[in-house]
Amino acid sequence: MTMMIISERSDAWAESWVKAIHAVDPNIKINIWPDIEDPLSIAFAVAWVYPHGELAKFPNLKCISSAGAGVDFILSDPKLPKDLAVVRLIDKNLIRDMTQYIVWAVLNHARHFDFYSQSQTRKLWAPRSLTQQPKIGIMGSGQLGSDAAIKLTQLGFQVSTFSQSPQTLPDITHFYGKNQLNAFLSRINILICLLPLTPDTRHILNRELFGQLPPGAYLINVARGHHLVEADLIAAIESNQLSGACLDVFATEPLPTSSPLWKEAHVIITPHIASTTDTHSVAPQIVENYRRVMAGQPLLNLVNREKGY
Repeated sequence: MTMMIISERSDAWAESWVKAIHAVDPNIKINIWPDIEDPLSIAFAVAWVYPHGELAKFPNLKCISSAGAGVDFILSDPKLPKDLAVVRLIDKNLIRDMTQYIVWAVLNHARHFDFYSQSQTRKLWAPRSLTQQPKIGIMGSGQLGSDAAIKLTQLGFQVSTFSQSPQTLPDITHFYGKNQLNAFLSRINILICLLPLTPDTRHILNRELFGQLPPGAYLINVARGHHLVEADLIAAIESNQLSGACLDVFATEPLPTSSPLWKEAHVIITPHIASTTDTHSVAPQIVENYRRVMAGQPLLNLVNREKGY
């Protein structure tokens, strides 16, 4: 049976996956979509931003693996076969890179480094005193959120986490469920979004939520662009409810040049680079799941399609 790499990204991107997978097992036959030799032979697929409806054309497809940590683009496919297993990637390099980005974004805001960078362009010597350490809240306490929470705590920050279900992390206060969301938001000065994108979390970063944060709070979104209502963010910054934001993900990517976010002085924009997949690091995981599919064994990092993660 054959593995398929399916995405609207470049041929070079797809070839990098083939090279990494063949470095682990050169005997796996791989086709790159849309050049599929025999649709009936496709049993396993690695996917990232593919045209919805395509997977339904492969009747013997048993499993689709996301090429990253997120699976929202797969689960939003209205023609996704109901019995198709979906798996995601959990990788130490993905976790490391995300935590590094989050630590940078927190320190950049908490220590006023962005202000000093702007001051340098104006030849302005303007030290700012360090007041009380900001309290940090992380929405989403899976592999990525938990690691960031632990590392920030080790740096001396007071960290809280929020998710849909209970969880225990050392030295970290955890909130869960809709009934505890307000209590979580009311105690933090920096909000970090690492939630999976589901129907319940789409547009969760909106005017109502911003109003539950203490005035002057700061937003870091490294999850998905569709978590954020961009117009509500701009309004919250202009009204001083939020002091600013650091955004790595956007509803439309690349971010259109017409977006008003480009002109917001208190918004830092990075081009979806917080954490990217290292194909050679995750290839063993891909190959292992391919072998498990072939052997009818339980899969690694199987997604609960009802929960969306």
